[in-house]
Amino acid sequence: MNTSVKRAQVKWVDGLKFVGTDHGGHSIVMDTPVKSGGDDSAVAPGELVLVSLGGCTGVDVVSILKRMRVPFRDVKIDIEAEPVETHPKIYKWIKIIYRLFGVADKSKAEKAVKLSQDKYCSVAAMLSKSAEVRYEINFED
Repeated sequence: MNTSVKRAQVKWVDGLKFVGTDHGGHSIVMDTPVKSGGDDSAVAPGELVLVSLGGCTGVDVVSILKRMRVPFRDVKIDIEAEPVETHPKIYKWIKIIYRLFGVADKSKAEKAVKLSQDKYCSVAAMLSKSAEVRYEINFED
């Protein structure tokens, strides 16, 4: 068996609520908004993609900053996206807004973000095949 193959399972709970579980047994609940027939009790699958993007690039940026030995106090990532109007409602564009707090070396932080976007973040790479993915960096103290 190929050990590089990733596996996940999604199980229906009730209504339009599902629980997704990864190969390691970690789970997340998904639901849809009331207007779509769900209970709005959890993150919607399409928005989970945006959360995944933020997590992917966030892990990259923090890891790279730590390897570069660049002190920082906090990292927050806001993501905005506009879906197309017809089904399937893929995203037209996605904007990632990095909010970096207390960064000691801004040029290295910019390099960390660029490396994430251009090389390491697989979620950004996948999404960029169908949407314009852009980003900005805001340094806050």
